[in-house]
Amino acid sequence: MAGRTLAGIMINMTSTFPSRRALVGAALTAALFAGAAAPASFAATAPPTTRTSSLPPLDPAALRAAISDLDHPQATGAQLRVGGSAGHWYGTAGVADRRTGAPIRQDDAFRAGSITKVFVATVVLQLSAEGRVDLDGPVQDYLPELRAKGYAPIKVSQLLDHTSGLPSENGPEKNTPEQILQHRYDRWTPRTILATLPDRTMKFTPGTKQEYRGINYVLASMLIEKVTGKPYGKAIGERVLRPLGLRHTSFPGDDPRIHGPHVHGYQAMSDGTLKDATEYNQSEAWGEGELISTTGDLERFVTALFTPGRLLPKAALEKMFTTPGDDVRMTNGSPASYGMGLQKVTVNGVTMWGKTGERYGYNSAVTATKDLRRTVAYSWNPTHRDDSQGRMVLRIANAVTKPAAHR
Repeated sequence: MAGRTLAGIMINMTSTFPSRRALVGAALTAALFAGAAAPASFAATAPPTTRTSSLPPLDPAALRAAISDLDHPQATGAQLRVGGSAGHWYGTAGVADRRTGAPIRQDDAFRAGSITKVFVATVVLQLSAEGRVDLDGPVQDYLPELRAKGYAPIKVSQLLDHTSGLPSENGPEKNTPEQILQHRYDRWTPRTILATLPDRTMKFTPGTKQEYRGINYVLASMLIEKVTGKPYGKAIGERVLRPLGLRHTSFPGDDPRIHGPHVHGYQAMSDGTLKDATEYNQSEAWGEGELISTTGDLERFVTALFTPGRLLPKAALEKMFTTPGDDVRMTNGSPASYGMGLQKVTVNGVTMWGKTGERYGYNSAVTATKDLRRTVAYSWNPTHRDDSQGRMVLRIANAVTKPAAHR
């Protein structure tokens, strides 16, 4: 793998249960995609004319093996969908429901966590292309309630590429899996989330560093609502879900259930027993991580997104593939890896763009080469929210990028 070793990749993971906001979809995004990413730049080109070097043919045995080991780390199920012009494969392992033993099926939905952010960024960029949002304008102009916090002006674009410099939230601590499930039905609103941000102090001057933060997308979702006059999920539904026919993708709001066929997520308790964590009020994640979807819908979405003119005009789409300049680094010193809504990762010489997602009992990702020769959408169900999750993610990453002779 290009970039750091597995140990280096996992430095942003945690083996404990820190504050509510710290684990809302951020762990695997920061861990795998930031750790494996290597600097790269691309010209804006249409999918048929761009080629990705060293893209290996699909190896069904390797893909199957990547998701079949549900003991390392412990997981109850997994599904992987690989598509694109270079070949297709779909497979599952484990069960959708431990109680019934039902197998995972292609249309079974799951919690997609921080993949929500790609949908939010898409709509903000649509609004920008329509002249309704100024990416270089202060977000405080759209959300005057943020002015009371006393922060320096933050550009809308700096929310989307995680260079805002916003301080860490002061949320309630949930240090054990038991405490996590005790609070599964808590109801949050954007305003109560915003209230967890301390006043005045910022981590860094906006635009000077990059730090992955979910709060950026809470604010971006609030901006969508302010500009469109609609709930952000409804705006995404009208602009993305319905036009693409994403019938299995939804924004649950305060509803803690997943309706229709779905995969259950489980959380290991302190004594090792597993409890069903499927029901969970996702308002604590809201615009940064509440999405419910399927691998098929995510594949359809990323294919449309990466095709100029389908969801975004070419110039707006290119902003997703553009990371800040070399003078902007991640707060840990590594090169900036986020564009507006997407993150860049190079694994085994193959550069892909996408997003990971995590909720209790769920781990997922959607990613693709820019030319759409290879798309990847997966979801699996870890029982422990710690750095062991990287083992499954690394197996999948190698299976979709490494030539068979080198595995």
